Amino acid sequence: MTIIGASDVEKARGPILVGPGDVVTPLARDRAGELGIELRYGGEAPSPPARPVGGPVAVTAPLSSQPGVDLANALYRRGAPVAAAIAPGRPREGAGRPKVAVVGAGHVGSMAALHLAEADLFSKVMLIDVMEGLAAGVALDLWHCASVGGFSTLVEGTTAFSDLADYDYVVVTAGRARKPGMTRTDLTQANADIVGPVADQIREYAPESVVVVVTNPLEEMTHLTQVRSRFPPERVLGMAGVLDSARFCAFVALTGVGRPDEVVAYALGSHGPEMVIPLSQATVAGRPIRSVLQSEALAAITERARESGAEVVSLLKSGSAYFAPGRSAAEMVCEMVSSRGLLLTCAVVPNGEYGLRDTRVGLPVRLGPGGLTEIVTLTLEDEELQQLRRAAQSLSERIHAVG
Repeated sequence: MTIIGASDVEKARGPILVGPGDVVTPLARDRAGELGIELRYGGEAPSPPARPVGGPVAVTAPLSSQPGVDLANALYRRGAPVAAAIAPGRPREGAGRPKVAVVGAGHVGSMAALHLAEADLFSKVMLIDVMEGLAAGVALDLWHCASVGGFSTLVEGTTAFSDLADYDYVVVTAGRARKPGMTRTDLTQANADIVGPVADQIREYAPESVVVVVTNPLEEMTHLTQVRSRFPPERVLGMAGVLDSARFCAFVALTGVGRPDEVVAYALGSHGPEMVIPLSQATVAGRPIRSVLQSEALAAITERARESGAEVVSLLKSGSAYFAPGRSAAEMVCEMVSSRGLLLTCAVVPNGEYGLRDTRVGLPVRLGPGGLTEIVTLTLEDEELQQLRRAAQSLSERIHAVG
């Protein structure tokens, strides 16, 4: 077998004889057409039709049965036209399943979209990003996972917020990421200029949706989204507690006392310095966490979980965490759809629970298809309750400064 490439065509001074077992690369066929070099196919196989320069290849038989064509990836090049017989189609959307959009096709948004698609609870996951081609490219890449990922949720990308029409859930990840040395508060004005207009678009095109906000500073951006969208507070939720709780559980597991999924803990308060993890409510494989770890170790783990986002930023040098944030946001939306009764922690508006009002703070909740269904009151120790109230007061001042 001989592989005939473009260089062979360019060196030819006359017709090229292609034997029954020979392979002609697509680029070689292009160059032959451009240079007027005849490809003469031996044996009984008919010569393939000439390809117009820059035009599509007309496919009337399976590629593998055409003379001179080999399906090895190495023989194809990026940017080659897609034959009409294998051009992208459109699978049927799952009837009766909700739709979820992710605003922002960066790392966090892409990870959230992947996990939402893999859950296979939705008819469609739509990525939206103002950068031309980014959302569509990421969505196509994610859709390529469908067969190996075992899901049928259609994944698409767009730049148009009008495509949000009739969507049930919207995850907002759009915004600037922290850089080393920056605090979440440093991001307030920059991300308010992004999140505010996004909320306006959600109000216009998806007025019945439930919104999960991921953009930092979390509580301030969640408050701004509610104000600008004019949605009731139970339909605008901040993703923070799920992430911070997961970080704490992961660090506990590093001590060897149990698996990460055997640790139960609830990160309350803020997604930042006022994060509170009530150790009185934390367990490992059903045992009180204080019975398996010393107070000094627990204090160190809590502090590391609180500062873990900054730790990731400092290690990456450029960019911020996205695997765990994306997965945590997807977990909240999946819980709303499946209503498994899980106890999660989210940034919500309390109505007297824990003695709190007029703020937005991380609290233990249960979620349903319409968003927040219940703020769960845990029995906290006095010091834990005071820490939570101090966090709520600080957050109240910050969110009201936003407007």
